[in-house]
Formats: sequence, C-alpha cells, structure tokens
Amino acid sequence: MAKRLTKIYTRTGDDGTTGLGDGTRSVKDSLRIEAIGTIDELNSFIGVLIAENPAEEVRTKLEDIQHDLFDLGGDLSIPGRASMSEAQVSRLEKQLDDYNISLAALKEFILPGGTRAASLCHVARAVSRRAERCLVRLYRIEPAMPSHVEYLNRLSDFLFVLCRVLNQRASVGDVMWQQGKNRRSV
Repeated sequence: MAKRLTKIYTRTGDDGTTGLGDGTRSVKDSLRIEAIGTIDELNSFIGVLIAENPAEEVRTKLEDIQHDLFDLGGDLSIPGRASMSEAQVSRLEKQLDDYNISLAALKEFILPGGTRAASLCHVARAVSRRAERCLVRLYRIEPAMPSHVEYLNRLSDFLFVLCRVLNQRASVGDVMWQQGKNRRSV
C-alpha cells in the first residue's frame, strides 16, 4: 500500500467517482469499477468458504487464490499494469487436475448443493463466472490482459471441481439434475 489509510472516508467519492491506483478518477458504474467490485465480491465469498474450516490444504489453496485476486484487482486499478502471470494460471490448472483425478466422471449436470461448504463454493464459482464476463466486456473496449480472463476461467473450473471434492470428502453425493418429467416430487 503506497499510502496508509488513517481515515477511511474521504468524501471524494460523493460525486459518483472513485480513485484508481494511478491517481485518475473513474465513474463508479464504469466497466472497470464493475470488474474490480465483482472480483472483490468473489474474494469475499472465498473468505466465507474459508470460514467453513476446510482441510488445511484446501485452506492454503483458497488463501493463495485470495492473494491472486488481490493481484488482479490491483492490475485493474492501475490501467496497463500486469502483475498476474501465466504461472498463476498454470498453478490453478495443476491443482484442478490433481483434484479431478479422484472424482467420478460426470454423465449428467449437477445442481449447486450438497454440503454447506460445497454450496458456498458454488456461489463463489458463479461469481467467478460473472467476474470473467465483466472483464470480457471491459477488454472489448480496452487493451486486454489475457492472463486475467484465463485466470478467472480456470478459477471457476477449479471451484466447480472443489465443490465436488468438498462433497466427496463429506460423503455427500453430487446433486444430479433431473430433466423435466423425471424429477422426484416432494
């Protein structure tokens, strides 16, 4: 942090703008600020998932992801900055592959659900997809940072697989989607 915040409110945003890391101001409903806010929301949901006290190896991976998301938000707050690397994307791919090996192949779609932790992970996955859509919209009008979109794309896949792993470790099966007339009635 370049400057320490001694006062949380500044009143500089009362006009509907917010400051970026490079000192410029942006309207609060811009695509850039929408992307930054959605990434912050995603990071917060991952924090809620961590509060479910997952296994230490899962906690470590999720905390690494939180740091990555801060890197991504930092990049977005300084237009043109690119601190995220392909190594972060590759790390997620390897972790995803490692977790996926233990899971049965899917033959049907699954519904978000199972354990509370897996359900929270599904929410994080959905927010990750939304963050990716925000970045795609932003990068249609500004120079793109491919590793940003790639990271969020892999992250949503990782979170999907993690949902299944969390359910499996709790001996809870995936909630399978049943099309139309084949549904059980309650």
